[in-house]
Amino acid sequence: MKRKILLLDIARQSKRMRQFLVTGRTFALLSFSSTLFFILLGIAGMAHQQSTASPVNSMKGFAAAVSSGFFGDMLEMEMPSFHSSIETDSFTSKQISAFLMRALTDINPSDPKSLLAGELPGMSVNDAFLIRKGVGTDTAVGPEDNAPISDDPTGGPHEGEGTNAAGEGTEPVPLPGKEEEPTAGNSGNGNAGGDNGSAEKPTTGDSKVVFIYHSHNRESWYPVLTDKSKDPNSSTKNITLLGKRLAQKLEEEGIGAQHSNTDYPTAIKNYRWELSYKYSMKTVKEAIASNKDLKFFFDIHRDSQKRKYTTIDINGTSYAQLYFIIGHRNPNWEENEAFATKIHEALDKKYPGISRGIWGKTAASGNAEYNQSLASDSVLIEIGGVDNTLEESYRTTDALAEVISEIYWAEEKVSAPKGNES
Repeated sequence: MKRKILLLDIARQSKRMRQFLVTGRTFALLSFSSTLFFILLGIAGMAHQQSTASPVNSMKGFAAAVSSGFFGDMLEMEMPSFHSSIETDSFTSKQISAFLMRALTDINPSDPKSLLAGELPGMSVNDAFLIRKGVGTDTAVGPEDNAPISDDPTGGPHEGEGTNAAGEGTEPVPLPGKEEEPTAGNSGNGNAGGDNGSAEKPTTGDSKVVFIYHSHNRESWYPVLTDKSKDPNSSTKNITLLGKRLAQKLEEEGIGAQHSNTDYPTAIKNYRWELSYKYSMKTVKEAIASNKDLKFFFDIHRDSQKRKYTTIDINGTSYAQLYFIIGHRNPNWEENEAFATKIHEALDKKYPGISRGIWGKTAASGNAEYNQSLASDSVLIEIGGVDNTLEESYRTTDALAEVISEIYWAEEKVSAPKGNES
């Protein structure tokens, strides 16, 4: 009898234990399912946010990734009245798979480094997305912005170079076969009238309406340096020469231009290269505060790509090619991109292929703001690369000044009051 009672008691305890285990498994299953649901919901939200912010997944990004003919055919299907004059190119499975891979995973099949870029800090700082394609642009090859490699933490001059106390750039070297033209109007003093009865040019007078500066002011080129074994940076022969040239050429067109050649490694105590745009933002803000007439802002750089990606021959003359960089951390980046597009398209009409296109950088790709939130008519321009000569870079700078002046005067004509003729 006792044996039966004991067996019944064990059976009841076993039943309660099974019920407890079943209840526990159910609770664990529900907890795991809820956790998984919220994780998937969060991932979906992050993916949606990235897809709407990243230009590679936008219509502009798609248009830049496919051929003009294919995109024209797509528009024809949606708009029967539209007829594309561009011949349709074949759209390969490689292009389709590459675009889908980048859209879904942010991995560029043409760049193996992108497999690790999302996991290792610093590896994605050079990522750029093509927004608007230039003539002959290889969509897998974008601009590169590398930190200087130097034994001197301030990025001092290379062996064989001279320095000056202020770290300022030297005078531009005239192009071969061309004498340097005098600056029109004596640097914007309003005397735009030509001698010998020539027609008077328009001028901004004493007003400075263009501001030119350099966040990485010591970027230089291998062909102009004595020591070519180091990273091309110099305190004297550097990108500020192009900024000075651009300001000079704009002045010759009657457009008052202000150029900052501040040598940040010298001017900033405990200078840190990764804070370059913080330093230059202060420069731009001070310029705006002291001059309300400023309208156009250009941060001029030199790219780190090799010569084959940064040089083009136009009518037998070699030019350094341009990259336009738009930061997508700026909430109003579309306005800056529209400004860059005006310059890009005008350049390509006069100098086909001189622009390698407009590239966007997201908040995951370095600074991605580039002081562009301070003004809608602000853009970062990379002129040439490490292997370009100073003469090639000057030619491109002159072409850039020509186009900028045309855009400025065209906008001034449109905004001028009716009946006000000069």
